[in-house]
Amino acid sequence: MTVSASASRTAVSRTAVSRTAVSRIAVAGGIALSSVALLSGTAFAHVSVQPQGEAAKGGYATVNIKVPNERDNASTVKVEVNFPTDHPLASVMPQPVPGWKAEVTKAKLAKPLELHGKKINEAVAKVTWTADGSKIGPGQFQQFPLSLGQLPEDTDQLVLKAIQTYDNNEVVRWIEESKEGAAEPQNPAPVLKLSAATDDHHGGGAKADDKAEDKAEDKAGHGKASHTEAAGSHAGSGSSGSDTTARVLGVIGILVGIAGVAFGVLAGRRRSA
Repeated sequence: MTVSASASRTAVSRTAVSRTAVSRIAVAGGIALSSVALLSGTAFAHVSVQPQGEAAKGGYATVNIKVPNERDNASTVKVEVNFPTDHPLASVMPQPVPGWKAEVTKAKLAKPLELHGKKINEAVAKVTWTADGSKIGPGQFQQFPLSLGQLPEDTDQLVLKAIQTYDNNEVVRWIEESKEGAAEPQNPAPVLKLSAATDDHHGGGAKADDKAEDKAEDKAGHGKASHTEAAGSHAGSGSSGSDTTARVLGVIGILVGIAGVAFGVLAGRRRSA
């Protein structure tokens, strides 16, 4: 009895220690998750540029300038996005956004661009959205769509420096360029990553067309396969029917043979009698 009681106390003690360890692990895990969530929230709070589909070199692309409001006591009333002069874009068209007025500013180029066989002497320097009946309030964000082209072929990215203005006259400049191997700056500039050039220089549109063609070919192939399977099914049905008939005739022949043998045996016995 003494040994049994001691063993019971040891088991209870081990269970208590295990529960304590599990509790500590759970608390540590919760703190870690909270830290990750906090850091993620901070990282995603920056002004950013997000391509809608593919942004291929030498092609055209549609992108969204995503602007979150980072202040609890002020609203965003103005957003300015600047385009690089070393890789100028001849065409930048903003999509209308309700409650906002868009203005496109162009600048003269030191070296003209050639686009569709024509020389372009100026390129878009910046696009400015000003609140016109709307604002980006605390805890909200707004997307500003842009059509860009023709994208340069001699770079892997475009740095689009942005300036965000609040209704309390505070200005935040998202203009710091990130450096490889270094920590992310406090106010990083939005960066548009460019993918490899496509053959037709239409960016994501070519990919969509290819997918449509593939679907059409798959559908046609599926139709042919269905007809082939149907023909095979009919042929199989015919073969199955022939096999069944042959089997029935074979069974009937065997029965007839057995009947003949039996008849011969009976006839022999009668003659003997």
